[in-house]
Amino acid sequence: MKKSRGRTGRKRRRKHVQSFVDGVNCSRKLEYIKLKKWVKDRGFEDSNLRPAQFWDTGRGLMTTKALQAGDLIISLPEKCLLTTGTVLRSCLGEYITKWKPPVSPLIALCTFLIAEKHAGEKSLWKPYLDVLPKTYTCPVYLEHDVVSLLPEPLRKKAQEQRTTVHELYVSSKAFFSSLQPLFAENTGTIFNYSALEWAWCTINTRTIYMKHSQRECFSLEPDVYALAPYLDLLNHSPNVQVKTAFNEQTRSYDIWTNSQCKKYEEVFICYGPHDNQRLLLEYGFVATNNPHSSVYVSSDTLLKYFPPLDKQRNAKISILKDHGFLENLTFGWDGPSWRLLTALKLLSLGADEFTCWRRTLLGDVISARNEQQTLNIAAKICNFLIEETQHVLLQISQLKRNKENLKKHLTLVEALRLEDLKILQKSAEILCNLNTATT
Repeated sequence: MKKSRGRTGRKRRRKHVQSFVDGVNCSRKLEYIKLKKWVKDRGFEDSNLRPAQFWDTGRGLMTTKALQAGDLIISLPEKCLLTTGTVLRSCLGEYITKWKPPVSPLIALCTFLIAEKHAGEKSLWKPYLDVLPKTYTCPVYLEHDVVSLLPEPLRKKAQEQRTTVHELYVSSKAFFSSLQPLFAENTGTIFNYSALEWAWCTINTRTIYMKHSQRECFSLEPDVYALAPYLDLLNHSPNVQVKTAFNEQTRSYDIWTNSQCKKYEEVFICYGPHDNQRLLLEYGFVATNNPHSSVYVSSDTLLKYFPPLDKQRNAKISILKDHGFLENLTFGWDGPSWRLLTALKLLSLGADEFTCWRRTLLGDVISARNEQQTLNIAAKICNFLIEETQHVLLQISQLKRNKENLKKHLTLVEALRLEDLKILQKSAEILCNLNTATT
């Protein structure tokens, strides 16, 4: 009997060690001990979540007990949340209420984060600030050489994001200067561009959605931000479902899981059904095998497969534009999207079929020739995008060897492009099968 019990014990221990293979428990690290004490002092009751380092997702939270669908993952008291209310109660409050024209809720939160970070040891929020990332991987932080390797639609959005942050900085300079009485140092050195860049990314990547009533001291932009210390260590997975809500009775922000999670596994939440381009743009990461992901086809790529000699070409382009069929054309895990095929069908209409364009937009079959040409051109576009993606992946691997300082950012773009390649190869396979079936 004794021997048998020992064997079971060994088995159990081995299983216990196996459970930690994916994640290394970090709860004994000083920064997390301080953060845990900080949230506890504000009414957070110890949950089953422990900070851990995972090989594939980086920093996250693991559970010390198995979770079932319907279980409460975390309940964070209102006192732990950083909102515009927190900012107005601080010494910044009187400067914000006096400033005209009113600042946005976003700028108020950015200002607070920069000021608290500058305060260092004196900041009441130091335990939280200490675990925040020092830099981010959103496009705002990416070098021009790296941005140029992004797929075209994302490259454009990345440039827009950089412009947004820059304009925000320029338009807030005068307000930052008005805060001079609060600081011994020059506000120009405290509230510099890189400080705003960091604060903007912190809010953009980490806030939870929480609607606040409109205050006169703020501009009319919606006030929907709340930073949630400890809770924001939870990572995203497109394959889980959660329910989130602010509980008015307990005055806490609660998250329930609709998925199961084994003991010692990473606990995930879902930020929404976002594709990888959106995840990289907003949060600075890419999800592998993301079911929501797709590869976008630009209108330039679409149109280069149709002869400029087609007399109805301009009319066809106008129709597509008027009906919103020149954007959001994609290849997904299940092949070309209905929108992409519809745009191709309309562009493939023969001179004698052109009067049927309304029926095309409704999804009707016009002719066997039109259907066949649509599939042929879809396959050509797909193969062109595969070659283009492979070419960019080759560029990335060369740059990774030559530019050590860009390696982290290049690896991120590489992950996005590799996911795109998988989707395009799957789409090419589907189109090949469809072509075989119709010929």
